[in-house]
Amino acid sequence: MKPLLADKFDQALLFASRLHAADLRKGTSIPYLAHLLGTASIPQEHGANEDEAVAALLHDAVEDHGRAQLTAIREQFGGAVAEIVAGCSDTDEIPKPTWRVRKEAYLRHLPNASASVRLVSASDKLFNARAILRDYRDIGEPLWGRFNATKGEILWYYRALVRALRKAGSTPLVEELDEVVSQLERVAIKT
Repeated sequence: MKPLLADKFDQALLFASRLHAADLRKGTSIPYLAHLLGTASIPQEHGANEDEAVAALLHDAVEDHGRAQLTAIREQFGGAVAEIVAGCSDTDEIPKPTWRVRKEAYLRHLPNASASVRLVSASDKLFNARAILRDYRDIGEPLWGRFNATKGEILWYYRALVRALRKAGSTPLVEELDEVVSQLERVAIKT
């Protein structure tokens, strides 16, 4: 029996670890690869195929390291993976447009994106929402200083993500994202 995750996933893990070797999670000393591994685990729990799992590992390559990465991904991992990564990227422009412009464009795109893009995107957003909730419980209001947006904007964005994903249909993953976002709203709005 062929394993679900084979050579392509192994190669993507090496690609991601090299590309993001010097990257850290915002405002922490956590290697960025931890985010990519965590994100890649979530779609696998929701029936992802190998291309979706690989794209989850690579989902931030273009957004964080430029559009040349999309060409490299297409060449090494194929068109399906490249299309998912492109669909999960809020920009490939350098310099990046403003935070709000990028997020509004992403929200408009998401409801009509492929099921694979929505799966990887929802996985990424769930991982991030969990991390924000955990860190908020640990350090409180100083957490918001890590972002290029205000607390209100971050909360708006995560709630809007849930609505955008639901436009394409509810899934257990979207419902879990909604639960975590609701928890985050409850604890963050109290203060």
